Amino acid sequence: MFDAILIDKTDDAQSVSLTQVSDDMLPEGDLRVDVAWSTLNYKDALAITGKAPVVRKFPMVPGIDFAGVVTESAHPDYAPGDKVVLNGWGVGEVHWGGLARTARVKGDWLVPLPEGISMRQAMEIGTAGYTAMLCVMALEAHGLTPDMGEIAVTGAAGGVGSVATLLLSARGYDVAAVTGRASEAEYLKGLGAASIVDREELSGKVRALNKERWAGGVDVAGSTVLANLLSMIRYGGTVAACGLAAGMDLPTSVAPFILRGVTLAGVDSVMCPAPRRREAWSRLASELNMTRLADLSVEVPMDKVIETAPNFIDGKVRGRIIVPVAPELG
Repeated sequence: MFDAILIDKTDDAQSVSLTQVSDDMLPEGDLRVDVAWSTLNYKDALAITGKAPVVRKFPMVPGIDFAGVVTESAHPDYAPGDKVVLNGWGVGEVHWGGLARTARVKGDWLVPLPEGISMRQAMEIGTAGYTAMLCVMALEAHGLTPDMGEIAVTGAAGGVGSVATLLLSARGYDVAAVTGRASEAEYLKGLGAASIVDREELSGKVRALNKERWAGGVDVAGSTVLANLLSMIRYGGTVAACGLAAGMDLPTSVAPFILRGVTLAGVDSVMCPAPRRREAWSRLASELNMTRLADLSVEVPMDKVIETAPNFIDGKVRGRIIVPVAPELG
């Protein structure tokens, strides 16, 4: 038996509890991992609160991230004792995730823990930080350089936005941090933001084209925010879109794309191929200021995860939330 946060559903009623589950309930997989650290992300919050149909199979252990130690393996790339990281691949949605003491997963989903970082630091990065790096890589792949102008980052005080701001500013980009919380201005400047933009400036009626303002962007919002952002991107710029916090719709026109040559680059962290994952994690380990990252991470114990989840829905979360599952493992 081991501790796990378990989401279940009977008829139309969802229940969530921190409970003990047995080994024979674990899903199929070719290796087993003792989880040391996990995280609480926006998607986990949606699953735990039931605010969106994230969970597609019940019962389910949420937690789209974990870092831990392999204890059993039938996979050729991993052996007992190996330290590993997992992000995405449907864990916490269709396959039991990281908010449990033990996980059984497919070895193909894992990334070896990068040299030079601890399992705690890997979860301070988590899916949010890994996604932020994928966004930076997408901007670079489309030719954006620091001398081309300011980069707008929406949802800048959240997990993806915070790490994106850290990464971009460290690489010499001027970051315009977009937030709906004026109280976070000093926090965002501490991450390296060059300017603060009120989210209301991107929340109004969408015009096909607005005045050119930013060279590119990282967007976690979607919907009207993304549509307005696209209308303000300079000729030839790129927006890396990775989220839908404001909605799945996109009320825009083709104007930014065919009149200004703007690129909308979709960024998916869930099914991202292994070589690109490993590149992102390697760069995170070498480029990210781990001391600063620790400052924007908040530790929440397993028995407080369920009551903390609604804070994401209410827009009250800053930075990263990490969960010690068995921190003594490293």
